Amino acid sequence: MTTDNLPPSSQVILQILYGGGAMTHKQLVEKSHLAPRTVRYALKKLKENHLIVEKFNFRDARQIIYQYKSSPPMATA
Repeated sequence: MTTDNLPPSSQVILQILYGGGAMTHKQLVEKSHLAPRTVRYALKKLKENHLIVEKFNFRDARQIIYQYKSSPPMATA
């Protein structure tokens, strides 16, 4: 799956999640220095391309944790 077709904001968010682990929307806004609306759009595009996963935040149920989705292991034949 290529990230070339993603908007620049999605590429920035993907790099942050890849290097920094799971984060909330607020943490992504702080790290990326992008507008909250831009981060929401970037996350939407990443979800549509199955590059990230959403997880339930047990510490604060009002927030969602976003995480880079590692590719599944390759099956050996």
